[in-house]
Amino acid sequence: MMIFVLRRCGTMVLTMLVVSLLLFLLLEISPGNVATKVLGPYSSEEQRNLWLEAHGYFDPIYERYFRWLGNFVIGDFGDSIRFKVPVGEVLWPRLANTGILALATLGVVVPVSLILGVLAGMREGSTLDRTISVSSIVTTSVPEFASAVLLSAVFVFLLDILPGTSGMSEGFDLKQLILPVMVLAVYDFGYVTRMTRASMAEVMLTHYIRTAVLKGLPYKTVIARHALRNALITPFTVIMLQINWLLSGVIVVEYYFAYKGFGALLLEASLNSDIFVIEACAMVAVFVAVATQTIADVGYTYLNPRIRFS
Repeated sequence: MMIFVLRRCGTMVLTMLVVSLLLFLLLEISPGNVATKVLGPYSSEEQRNLWLEAHGYFDPIYERYFRWLGNFVIGDFGDSIRFKVPVGEVLWPRLANTGILALATLGVVVPVSLILGVLAGMREGSTLDRTISVSSIVTTSVPEFASAVLLSAVFVFLLDILPGTSGMSEGFDLKQLILPVMVLAVYDFGYVTRMTRASMAEVMLTHYIRTAVLKGLPYKTVIARHALRNALITPFTVIMLQINWLLSGVIVVEYYFAYKGFGALLLEASLNSDIFVIEACAMVAVFVAVATQTIADVGYTYLNPRIRFS
């Protein structure tokens, strides 16, 4: 088991190195463009050359890459062009805000979708299965910007019980978190529910489940001890993938509700050509994506020890 974990960690590090090289070649290969973004389009060539020389951009490209990579490892992302402060001072609070939003969303989505998916898969073709399936398809087919407008119209303008923005200008307010979580949960729970339902329905048709039922084991025991563990393998993968989406794929929701999160920061950086913030956001997003998939791969062996990876 330890060897397997070490292999996955090695793969994770290798993936990060490859992505970092691609990111460096994409954004840092042309020193002139970097200087122009930092100093502005109206800076003189002499000013840009002085800035490039001061920051080592005239060094060989391999030296620049390893210095750039080393700075990332120690958390030195440079200074934000837009906010005029070190990138870390902006990035980490925004990342923490998105983490709160993601945890709250997963806290709603995971139990609801797993329970509904298991119930639907246990009774494939029943009225309950069809009701859950249709509800899942309907909610997943409605994009976040549409559900955000609809829920705001109901809870903000019609009922007047929730705030329309989530800027947290006066400190953390749980009430301001409700609408963003509702929008994300409504959109996401249907997808996880459908995957859980499909996995559970497939497991219920296997020979070992039929054998357990024919032996007279209580139905609850068959579900809890034999079916559920194997049925959770696919949903576990899907849930891990949702973490990536909740990190950088919720730009619409964060922007709509003025929530100061990671996705909104990435949007601001892109609109303002804040190259160092974009680089930091990209590396963090890739790290989270690779780390969650590594956790998913390790989790497979606990859900089903027979699974092995080459």
